[in-house]
Amino acid sequence: MALPHSGALLRRLLTLLFLMLALSATARGAQVLRIDAALSAEGDEATFPAGAPARTVALPDDWNDSRPGYAGPVWYRVRFDAPAPRDGGELLALYVERACSNLEVQLNGQRVHAAGRMREPMTRNCHHAQLVTLPAALLRPKGNELDIKVAGQPLQRVGSRLRSAGLSALELGPHAALAAVQERHLALNGTLPLVLSGSLLLLGGFMCVLGWLNRRQSHLAYFGILAVGSALLTSRLGWRDLPLTSFQAELALAALMPVVTLAAVQFLLRRAGQRTPRVGLLLALQCVLVPASLLLGGPDRVHLLANAWATLLALEVIVALARFLRRAWRRRGTHGWATAVLIAGTAALVAVQLLALLEPPGSDFLALVHLSLPLTFIGMGLRLVQQHGRALQDAEADRRVLEARVREATEEIERNFAQLTELRIEQVTERERKRIAADLHDDLGAKLLTIVHTSDNERISTLAREALEEMRLSVRGLTGRPVRLIDALGDWRAEAMSRLSQTGIEASWVAPTDDMPQTLSARAYVQTTRILREAVNNIIKHSGATHCTVTCQIDGGDFQLAIQDNGRGIPMELDGRLDRGHGMSSMKHRAKQLQGQCLVESGPGYGTVIRLTLPLERHAVPA
Repeated sequence: MALPHSGALLRRLLTLLFLMLALSATARGAQVLRIDAALSAEGDEATFPAGAPARTVALPDDWNDSRPGYAGPVWYRVRFDAPAPRDGGELLALYVERACSNLEVQLNGQRVHAAGRMREPMTRNCHHAQLVTLPAALLRPKGNELDIKVAGQPLQRVGSRLRSAGLSALELGPHAALAAVQERHLALNGTLPLVLSGSLLLLGGFMCVLGWLNRRQSHLAYFGILAVGSALLTSRLGWRDLPLTSFQAELALAALMPVVTLAAVQFLLRRAGQRTPRVGLLLALQCVLVPASLLLGGPDRVHLLANAWATLLALEVIVALARFLRRAWRRRGTHGWATAVLIAGTAALVAVQLLALLEPPGSDFLALVHLSLPLTFIGMGLRLVQQHGRALQDAEADRRVLEARVREATEEIERNFAQLTELRIEQVTERERKRIAADLHDDLGAKLLTIVHTSDNERISTLAREALEEMRLSVRGLTGRPVRLIDALGDWRAEAMSRLSQTGIEASWVAPTDDMPQTLSARAYVQTTRILREAVNNIIKHSGATHCTVTCQIDGGDFQLAIQDNGRGIPMELDGRLDRGHGMSSMKHRAKQLQGQCLVESGPGYGTVIRLTLPLERHAVPA
């Protein structure tokens, strides 16, 4: 499975980000005016409240510092002189890097920009920079008044200070220069995070399906849930006009956090080979308690409760990570160490992201940290998929080796059996049979049984189980003990009816129910069992039948076995060449070795009948 190297992908994206930062640094020239102070007044009027108490505040203005707990709109007024007009009539624009949650702008008493709803459910533009074109018709040469109305939520009503109310510094300048700055900001804080969250969402969905199909590797499913949850958390940057109040949006985010924590903890524990049902139950209960506590606490305790829960959830992930790293230290495998380093690096990035919350809202460092986490999750997911593909390749190689060994063992058994038959020396034959049976049972049988119980690959376990059954049948044939015909019929009926019913084919068994004194030699029992298995295999794989009838009877000293299905029959183009496919040749060869015969009757659309006739008197042993 060819996958792109996660390190190369990370390097390319980081290079792109640094190029964007370098270009944005050259986009602002000396012609851009930065405004670091404004006249501020509280009020919900349609224009700047002239009669309300006003004061000068520094920009950026964080409401948690300047007016703690205040939840109403705030007006900001700045005065400026219009620059001299340039050739080409270049437009003047206002750039607002952050206005949380929303704003509207008035120039000289006329509204020139509205970014959305100013009341609940409020438009959330905390991560969306605003570029406001200032019409030349409204500008005055001197004394222009720019009024900005900001509506937001106090810190105690939001889970993170990044969503608390405030206004950044303002920039006035040519529209073209500020448009490049806005594009860079939107790319870092909007476009790239949403693209990464979309990629992470697709990768997480794929890994959920992969983990569901491979139940023994359930850590893949939990990582898929973790990736999907992280993608949803990252995509919140695009949740601007959801019909939810601020409290409802905070509840949705808080409800998502314990789900992400559950997936992270279970992924680490399952990856370490540990299954703890009690931990899973507590984590599931936690997914209910977190949103319930916020509902009971109300809007004014969102920040306190959300941060308390976030601290507890982080501690849970740290404990799970410690257990995982301890297990990785004990194993000390190359692949285990690579995964451990990747997971530990992701945990370090999460810690850096938490520390980055101390940065001012809207800073480039904070944006880069937010981008690094989904990038790392994508790299980790690609690494896990790569390891899964490599495990499948190894399992396929093991399967081929096992098939070759089983084939060699079967061929050796057949050769030894033919040699023992030619010797016709009962004593030597009996001793050799016992030796081969003991070797198979003690050596090959033990190894196959070990593979059945220890292999993590379902396909290899199934193949080993089938090989073990075939070996046991061969060992039974080598022991030379005769089998009562009534017991043989019971074994054949149980096996054939079970296999047919498992594939949805209705089966009927017709055989004498009276106690029969006849017996079959061990060799006749083994070869007849194989003929019946091959016939049932053909019905299941090739016939397309819905019903099969197996008839057993004794007629004139011969044992007769007929297997009839209602399938599509053998195509006309294969007429006269039946011995070349579907195991017909092997069935006829086995019957001939027992001095019997195997006939095939078939026609397109009329099903197929396989008739086996064995002379009982040649194999009968006195009861």
